[in-house]
Amino acid sequence: MSATTFAARYQSILARNGTRLCIGLDADARNLPECVRSAANPVLEFNMRIIDATHDLCCAYKPNLAFYETLGSVGIDALTGTLEHIPEGIITIGDAKRGDIGNTAERYANAMLDTFGFHAVTVNPYMGVDTLEPYFAHDGVCVFVLALTSNPGSNDFQRRAVEGSPLYMRVINACVERFGSTGKLGFVVGATHPDELAEVRAHVGNDIPLLVPGLGTQGGDAEKTVRANGGGAAFFNVSRAVIGAGAGDDFAERARAAALSFVEALSEGSRAAA
Repeated sequence: MSATTFAARYQSILARNGTRLCIGLDADARNLPECVRSAANPVLEFNMRIIDATHDLCCAYKPNLAFYETLGSVGIDALTGTLEHIPEGIITIGDAKRGDIGNTAERYANAMLDTFGFHAVTVNPYMGVDTLEPYFAHDGVCVFVLALTSNPGSNDFQRRAVEGSPLYMRVINACVERFGSTGKLGFVVGATHPDELAEVRAHVGNDIPLLVPGLGTQGGDAEKTVRANGGGAAFFNVSRAVIGAGAGDDFAERARAAALSFVEALSEGSRAAA
């Protein structure tokens, strides 16, 4: 991994493309458009066309590893080919939500940040902050720790009060205490929780980046989410609402149109927050 800091990488792509839109590359091989199904690697072909159509409208791409691992070696080939096709300068986020101890965590970290070469990764802190240390040992990366996720089940544990604070805030505080000075720490906070997003942003300041999933299909409102985030570093992720915008031969053009609509909505939110 390059010695370039993640913050510098973020500022560079923000200056180039002017948007904080992150596009999730979560192609379901069972539902691909007919026009790519005859390709040697249909998922890779689909992803390449999406990237070609949208790379000037986003700051990052976020492949979810489950959609590749389920296909075995063909899926891993699709993932590596996808990463090779993403233009230089655009940030890549490996969405794997890994969480394990000791040597296993080290192997996971090496796989994501060395073997695949992602610039950032999502991790699960449930087993303790010590399990996250192998990720922070890598240079120039961002480690997005799950805090308050966008799914309805986040209420089951993440909002539960622990000694007077919701669990997600205790996770945030513990990680800031341990890793806040590294310049590599980020958090995942869902767009479906705008009030809590505003609370987290105020708590951690503007420099710690937030990965904000849940826009589009999951119901998060782009303008409201941007206002909640204020001026902080962020990646506003949209997956299905962009890559699934069309199912015909023009799927890539429709994906571009959908991405552009989210870029405009995010810009409206930024103006309202200013």
